[in-house]
Amino acid sequence: MAKASVALNRFGLGGRPGDAPGADPAHWVLDQFDRYEARPQAIAALAPSSRIASDLADYLREVRLLQREKRNNALAKPAMETEPAMRGSAMQPMVMSAEEKADDPIAQARRRAREQGRDHYANAVSARALTALNSPAPFVERLVHFWSNHFAVSADQLTMFGLAGSFEFEAVRPHVLGKFGDMLHAVERHPAMLVYLDQAQSVGPNSPFGQAGARRRQKAGLNENLAREILELHTLGVRTGYSQADVTEFARAMTGWTVAGLGRDRGPDYADAGAAGSFVFAPQLHEPGMRTILGKSWGQQGGAQAAAVLDLLATHPATARHIATKLARHFAGDEPPPALVGKLETAFLRSDGDLPTVYRALVEAPECWVARPVKFKSPWEWTISALRGLGAQQLPRWR
Repeated sequence: MAKASVALNRFGLGGRPGDAPGADPAHWVLDQFDRYEARPQAIAALAPSSRIASDLADYLREVRLLQREKRNNALAKPAMETEPAMRGSAMQPMVMSAEEKADDPIAQARRRAREQGRDHYANAVSARALTALNSPAPFVERLVHFWSNHFAVSADQLTMFGLAGSFEFEAVRPHVLGKFGDMLHAVERHPAMLVYLDQAQSVGPNSPFGQAGARRRQKAGLNENLAREILELHTLGVRTGYSQADVTEFARAMTGWTVAGLGRDRGPDYADAGAAGSFVFAPQLHEPGMRTILGKSWGQQGGAQAAAVLDLLATHPATARHIATKLARHFAGDEPPPALVGKLETAFLRSDGDLPTVYRALVEAPECWVARPVKFKSPWEWTISALRGLGAQQLPRWR
């Protein structure tokens, strides 16, 4: 590969007609920092997560009311209607026909919410592709995709269909040329992440909410999914010295981090907590007390406790090593040169996680400019680069 090809493909998303890296391809790549748009037109036109979450909150509220009504109606039925031969009994399990589903208000509400979420998801996919096709800063767009993969969420649940796209647009894109710590905080507070990893439902056993539930013999437990993901994938990386006790303690510190309208904050105390989908700290859910995480004591109160842990993780040497290895692997092959990893790690630590500083070290490293191809393009990259090479500015209509 010529250096121009490396600049266009390894660092970018494929060349468009007229793209010319010139005599200094590395300078051409770095100049793209000034041409990057965090909210290009295709993305700015989309529904924000607040609107998507508001629709989801309306759906969840409707379903709860319908389920309550259904239970009340079932309790009000005469005893003679509960004979063993009745459809829905143990002898004859309830299997709703298509006609019955069409008349079932809960099934109808679920179908409407699913269709609405799929529309949001399809619009987000189209906007992402259009941005990649037309961006004058393909290197930065590639970095956006890198970080979205690093902080991955899934769209395989009804509540996640619409939020998955807004996650990249709202939590990753604004911070891709900033500090890693700022991106980390934005990602972990976004409704998509809090819902996807069940943090919005996590309850401290000794919190006011947890104790009230215990008195009613209702179990509402601690959820460790987000805490584990942060330590294992988002920051330190696997096998870097943290223990199961650290995961549990971090999960306790994070209790109370939830989402307005979509978590356990639906009571009247949170009527003024913010728009649906906004980050909320709910003190009623927070596990009180001091935490011990990574050998340090954390005595901060409320939501500040988990935030302080994130600050430490954002600039931790293990985080620097983890991020440096992943970036090197992405741009220099699945078995990246140790020297390159070391350069990126040093740049991360010396700059306190300033991402442009790390990117400059990456682009200036000769290990990234080797002539031999080091990576296959993913199907997404291949498609985008093919369309860019053809000069496409709009997505083709698939039949």
